[in-house]
Amino acid sequence: MSEKLVRLRLITFGCVLSAVAVSVCGQAAPDGATAPAQFETRCGWFSNPTPANISLYDRDGDWTIGVQGGYQVEEDWDWPKFKPRQWVRTNGNYGYGCACLQLRVDKESSRVLEIKSARARPLTACRRERALKKLERQLD
Repeated sequence: MSEKLVRLRLITFGCVLSAVAVSVCGQAAPDGATAPAQFETRCGWFSNPTPANISLYDRDGDWTIGVQGGYQVEEDWDWPKFKPRQWVRTNGNYGYGCACLQLRVDKESSRVLEIKSARARPLTACRRERALKKLERQLD
């Protein structure tokens, strides 16, 4: 086989392989476009100090779930089911507890975009983590 024929076959094979890869994996995002955030589990202080003000404080920062008269997560979602000993009241029935949420976040704005699930944890779980222990003082 001539060298030119071998090159032509290799180039053709490479093009076919590339086309298959794009069709299986999807097309590349255009320059400047970002892929949608993936769901991740974040655990920390779930705070609801007043009506419609809801945040999750974890070791990475403060994640806004809702602000009264402002931003709110669009989709309906189930709150963590706190037992009485898992919820610290600071303002009537409002307060905070320790929870893990499976969610999507916008890291630039520190907003929660979507909540897939939420579960309460014992208060001691958050109090044992050094970064979260310091944050609890701000929630009281």
